[in-house]
Amino acid sequence: MEYKKVDDKKSVFLSGKVIPDSHFLGDEKCKECHQQEFEAWQGSHHDKAMQIADSASVLANFNNQKFTSQGVTSTFYTKGKDFYVNTEGPDGKNHDYKIVYTFGLTPLQQYIVQFPDGHYQCLRTAWDTVKNKWFDLYPDFKVVHSEWLHWSRGGLNWNNMCADCHSTNVRKNYEIGNHSYNTKYAIINVNCEACHGPAKEHVSQVEKLGKKYVANGELHMTSTTTPKELVDECARCHMRREQVSDVFNFEGTLLDHYYPQLIEERLYHADGQILDEVYVYGSFKQSKMYQNDVTCTNCHNPHTLKLKFDGNKLCAQCHVPEKYDTPKHHFHPQNTASSKCINCHMTGKFYMGNDFRRDHSFRVPRPDLSLKYGSPNACSGCHKDKDDKWAWASFQKLFGEVDSIHFSDKLASGIANEPEGHLNLIALMNDKHQPEIVRASATKVLSNYNVQNFIEEYIKMLEDDSPLVRGASVDALSLINTSDYANYFLPMLEDSKRSIRVKAFFGLGAFPESDIPNTYRASYEKVKKEFWTQINANSDFVGTRVRKGDYYIKKGELDKAIYNYESALALDNVNDQIRVNLATLYYNNKQYKKAEETYKDIIKHVPEYGAAYYSLALLYAELGRDNEAIVQLEKATKIMPKNTRVNYNLGLLYHKKQNFKKAEKSLILGLKTEATNESLLYALAFVYSQSNQKEKAKNILQKLVSLYPNNEQYQNFLNQL
Repeated sequence: MEYKKVDDKKSVFLSGKVIPDSHFLGDEKCKECHQQEFEAWQGSHHDKAMQIADSASVLANFNNQKFTSQGVTSTFYTKGKDFYVNTEGPDGKNHDYKIVYTFGLTPLQQYIVQFPDGHYQCLRTAWDTVKNKWFDLYPDFKVVHSEWLHWSRGGLNWNNMCADCHSTNVRKNYEIGNHSYNTKYAIINVNCEACHGPAKEHVSQVEKLGKKYVANGELHMTSTTTPKELVDECARCHMRREQVSDVFNFEGTLLDHYYPQLIEERLYHADGQILDEVYVYGSFKQSKMYQNDVTCTNCHNPHTLKLKFDGNKLCAQCHVPEKYDTPKHHFHPQNTASSKCINCHMTGKFYMGNDFRRDHSFRVPRPDLSLKYGSPNACSGCHKDKDDKWAWASFQKLFGEVDSIHFSDKLASGIANEPEGHLNLIALMNDKHQPEIVRASATKVLSNYNVQNFIEEYIKMLEDDSPLVRGASVDALSLINTSDYANYFLPMLEDSKRSIRVKAFFGLGAFPESDIPNTYRASYEKVKKEFWTQINANSDFVGTRVRKGDYYIKKGELDKAIYNYESALALDNVNDQIRVNLATLYYNNKQYKKAEETYKDIIKHVPEYGAAYYSLALLYAELGRDNEAIVQLEKATKIMPKNTRVNYNLGLLYHKKQNFKKAEKSLILGLKTEATNESLLYALAFVYSQSNQKEKAKNILQKLVSLYPNNEQYQNFLNQL
């Protein structure tokens, strides 16, 4: 089998073929010629990524140990040579489960249990290999047994959350019909061939040619791999991403198999620092290191995975120690923890309870951004007895003002949804000197300001040199359920990256297949297969079932959309965002009773979710049940006092009921939040005109005429009075 790199400028439809397990010969075969590399790899995190549970691999204490967290008591014990746990199962009752695999090495080790239908589940309770104790991965997070996040369900499922990166040549083999797996792998752990590719052809060539052998590209991640290519190849497992292909088979590039998570709220801080568990790629691509061709192996030994040097010697490979490794630069006592480069420029966070991971964006501490956006900074992060005001004052005293504009100054204002933040995002999108992931993230985040306002900007970005930017632009325009942009999406069916092609296909959902031009028909049919391959392979994820539903919404097939949303809710029955969308679908499909029941269900689950009361009120108003609508809107105003749409609709309903005083009160309340809101002002003028308060109506209309002089309706209304 031949594995070829893809020319970035050409459209290439990859084979998608699965590499036979027999092409992976195992690390013992590699050892025959690469003894030194094998010995370095042996015992590493890659070597111990996954093991069969036995007396050698299990590090935890299973000597009838009890551990209690969040009201659940687990007992760890042995039976003969086997390891067991008695803990809460998917039915809320305790059961005995056999440990079949271990996961990881240090600072924690997890344990895997086999469930019916090919499911393998990772226990929520893990073993701290440093402190030698059991601990809860999420001690402050209560999870009910029926939730997707329960260890026995999707959130800690090995097949879809872990396997692809912890073993070699993984095929998930998910069957949506019965929600089952037949997951296979060639080698249980991350062996040599997980990174370098299957060895069969390589070994065959070496054995055939002997000393005449010359590498012909059959191996990956070699000394000839460019720095940025190497980062992408490592990123396959070291990034948060969506999977595009059915299996990873070394064809093409990263974006032919995965699309990375961009910098967004709840996953990253507003300035781009790590927040949720996003791994390394998204932060490293922000860095000047990456832009200047520093790659993973400049710091990490590729086989042991350990750092190449201790302390500041690692950074001194590139940064002159006489200039940087001195109190004149870092203003801390030499040879202390405070003087280490990484503690100022590479802060970190604990994940999974005890796993400290550093932010790879390598940034200057910015206490000023902490004051504006609540993002962390190394200064107050280390000086626990001080606050961000002190940190910013100290920064200015030591270094003066910030001496260069960093992308975070602009990105943060956009992620924080500041009034003028969209201007900064547009500037970042168009600035090709900025990191690619920053430009793509700015493109994605701009959609929070209403895509309809930036159509021309997005259309321009569809032809950007960066595939990440193109992908983010397609995603943004696809939020609009229209076929208006088909002429822009059609050429993208021939994009060089599979991840961009399938996004374009989704964007074309509202465009009738029968209208696809002949010039794109062949490409459309090929990408159609790629799209459904992605959907079917990943339908064990809630988000994929929702996306399938959204595709059918674009197609106007609401029954199929509802089916897929109901299917998504079956996987995660506490996901109320799905319920909100499902209720809207029921409403649009004239299934009013189901819509009402669903909104009530949301209110029952999340009584503080104001949007559910508001949506239920609109439903009641549509059905002519005005009194019930008013009750729900009154509740919504208490939960969402700043939501002017609630005030507006409540005012209209009170006006309809001839209760002019309450109508006036509601509309004025909205104007306290948004004094120039056009809809509120017009509605209030109408209420005054209908309740014999013409002078008040005139005052409001004069204000409207002043604010919106091009709207003749307001002047005509004023003239009538």
